[in-house]
Amino acid sequence: MKQYLQKAVGEVLSSLHYSSGALFFEKPKVAAHGDLTTNIAMLLAKEAKKNPRQVAQEITGALHPDPALVAAVEIAGPGFINFRFTPGWVVESAKEILRQGSAFGKTNPANGRLTNVEWVSANPTGPLHSGHGRQVILGYTVANLLEWTGHAVTREYYFNNAGNQMLNLGESIYARYRESLGDSYAFPENGYAGEYIKDIAAAIAAEHGDALRESGEDKKYFRQRGEEWCFASIKKTLERLGVRHDVYYNEDSLYSSGKINEVIEEFRAKGLAYDLDGAVWLKATELGLEQDRVIVKSTGEPTYRLPDIAYHREKFRRGFDLVVDIFGADHIATIPDVLAGVRALGYETENVKVIIHQMVSFVEGEEVVKMSKRSAKVYTLDELIDEVGADAVHYFFVMRSANTHLEFDIELAKEQSDKNPLYYLQYAHARIASILRFAQEQGYPVDDVAALLPSVANALLKEDAEVNLLKLLLDFPEMIQSCAFGYEPHRLTTYLREVAEAFHRFYHDCRVLGEDKSLSTARVALCLMAKTVIFNGCTILGVSAPEKM
Repeated sequence: MKQYLQKAVGEVLSSLHYSSGALFFEKPKVAAHGDLTTNIAMLLAKEAKKNPRQVAQEITGALHPDPALVAAVEIAGPGFINFRFTPGWVVESAKEILRQGSAFGKTNPANGRLTNVEWVSANPTGPLHSGHGRQVILGYTVANLLEWTGHAVTREYYFNNAGNQMLNLGESIYARYRESLGDSYAFPENGYAGEYIKDIAAAIAAEHGDALRESGEDKKYFRQRGEEWCFASIKKTLERLGVRHDVYYNEDSLYSSGKINEVIEEFRAKGLAYDLDGAVWLKATELGLEQDRVIVKSTGEPTYRLPDIAYHREKFRRGFDLVVDIFGADHIATIPDVLAGVRALGYETENVKVIIHQMVSFVEGEEVVKMSKRSAKVYTLDELIDEVGADAVHYFFVMRSANTHLEFDIELAKEQSDKNPLYYLQYAHARIASILRFAQEQGYPVDDVAALLPSVANALLKEDAEVNLLKLLLDFPEMIQSCAFGYEPHRLTTYLREVAEAFHRFYHDCRVLGEDKSLSTARVALCLMAKTVIFNGCTILGVSAPEKM
């Protein structure tokens, strides 16, 4: 519909010697105002030195749309041009849902653009806690949306196994190992106090006895065992949610391959690095930042900025056209430094999209559930999955915009009623599946698209509830594009709820199986279309679409 109007109105603007550069169509906020609207007349009024309504009248006067497609063109308010489409075009267009089936919604505007989506990347210092869930599901859904819009997506996990947090892990396990031997040994001040540390230490003690009591000076073995245990735990949790990564990029490789030193030397060659007080500094002020940054401490240990800059350079070297990073709000201060460093190395950071998600809190009744890797009490992501199920974890973590605080209501996620938005959506799918099973028993060609297509006709599907549902279903491909280009998966959950509501209205107003065989067949086809869109949307979100509930 938008493509047709873009061409038709664009040609009129050209004939009137107006620019069509700002021509844009969207749904009116009030459904009674039509199907699509444009404010182009108001945008052109200043240039034309005319009243916006006068410009709108010029445009509509020269516009002669196909009456089989456009039922009405109206000027509203200060100069909006509203368009109403014929029910016949809506019904005819909807046949495409049946034809495409599970592929309906897939488009290719990105044309195979090589895209790297990096997310989770949790340090292997413990199990994933429930707070990690927001990033886990956000990245999963964004990657799916990009894939549905033609991106060639590589899903990547940055395996951060360097730095002080890994030293603390080794120290913590060694301390618990010594305790398991009956020794009095001080637990490190910044150690990890979770029960999993005791489990790892106990396993080492069972395997080696006291043979490692005096060999823990550098804690390397304990650190390695902890890293292996933690990462195996992380991967197992991700698998429970159906989350997979194509690449696990090891931070250590940046050091062992000399890439960290390469970056330092390149900064020096460009006059962007200098030594002061035993540390290496990046001349960030020359890159547009307020102050210079330390990239190698006086101890010889790089700060987090340096490996991050080197890692992003490697992403571009690997040929990615678009780099998507998903970080928690705690990274917000470091991102400008990293991007400035990447730009200084000669790469266009406009091709780096950083998605920052705000923190999440969990409520159960009146109680706020807290979690921390370093405390003994941890509410893990596994525990959340056990409590509410993988479907609810997927759905509830993307219900809100990433840039807003999320309150995860555990009780609501478990509730089996219309109050639970996931239950409401899945119930709609199950209800449709039930209708279709019964229709098939009555001899309707539910599985035969070719037999259903002729029944999809405006002479049959003409009730408001039917046409409105069809219009909403036809929005699905553009909704996917909009969610993908804006990195806003929460909007898909809103859209799917609207589809479920529209289907329930249709079901209430229109008897699906009645005495009129032709009408019943058309409504069976409409049910199948709604089921297709809900199923495809659920697939992107990573939630199941049950046939029965």
